[in-house]
Amino acid sequence: MEKPRSGRPSISASAAWRLSLGVAILMAVQAGVGLLIPSLYRDEDWVMAAWFGNDLVTLLVAVPLLIWSLLGVREGSRRAELVWYSMLGYSLYNYAYYLFGAALNWFFPLYVVLFTLPVFALILALGRLDPTAVASDFSSTTPRRWVGGYMLFTGGGLTLAWVGQWAVFMTTGSAPDIGSDAFQLIAAMDLSFMVPWFLFGGFLLLKRWPWGYVIAPLIVMKGATYTLVLTATSTVAALRGIEGTASQIPVWAAWTLLGGLALWGLLGHLPGDPRSSGRLRDS
Repeated sequence: MEKPRSGRPSISASAAWRLSLGVAILMAVQAGVGLLIPSLYRDEDWVMAAWFGNDLVTLLVAVPLLIWSLLGVREGSRRAELVWYSMLGYSLYNYAYYLFGAALNWFFPLYVVLFTLPVFALILALGRLDPTAVASDFSSTTPRRWVGGYMLFTGGGLTLAWVGQWAVFMTTGSAPDIGSDAFQLIAAMDLSFMVPWFLFGGFLLLKRWPWGYVIAPLIVMKGATYTLVLTATSTVAALRGIEGTASQIPVWAAWTLLGGLALWGLLGHLPGDPRSSGRLRDS
């Protein structure tokens, strides 16, 4: 485990790691039970399809990534460290949807924990982070310009999409297809949890400021994982015969691929060997 100048093990790093392991276990429990007993959800059909696709990606992608990152960060892997932060961000963002959007069900206490626990883990983990050291680990060939451009384009596109629909509703009274309540939840989530970080992180990355190299992989990976969720949920909904969902599959799949390429452009330019500066191994 990382040691501060006093020579004592870093309590914050250890606590962040243990909290994150708890997040991984609880995510696996919630998603697994949700897939096995879908009747625990009490929402309408299209929302039920969304929860099924969401649980599938959480169990098969997000949980393994978080566990892999927790193992890698103990060996000092910078790449694993950044994946760790991103998957904590995924839990926070993902379970906000369940907590504030799902009909009240037996999972409610788990939603609360999985929304709040990652916040504390991120505070403890990022509190020990040296962004300059992170930035120095990236190769000079990191394609920061096109990744930063992708981030600004994504943040700007989401802003136009949500604000545009809001403006239409306010001026014409024409409600969005998903309904005003669902629209308000999703738009609020994207405009607060996604847009500012895509825009701010992209700007910092283009300016080569150290925090840009922390924020960029965190938000790009979280974004790509969640467009994978949207691809899965649209596919499940289409298979269940919900009208208008099949056409969304290629859109979300393409955006997942683009986000994956941007993520590879970042994490693919980090060294493969562990860095002692990021070690969390107990000594």
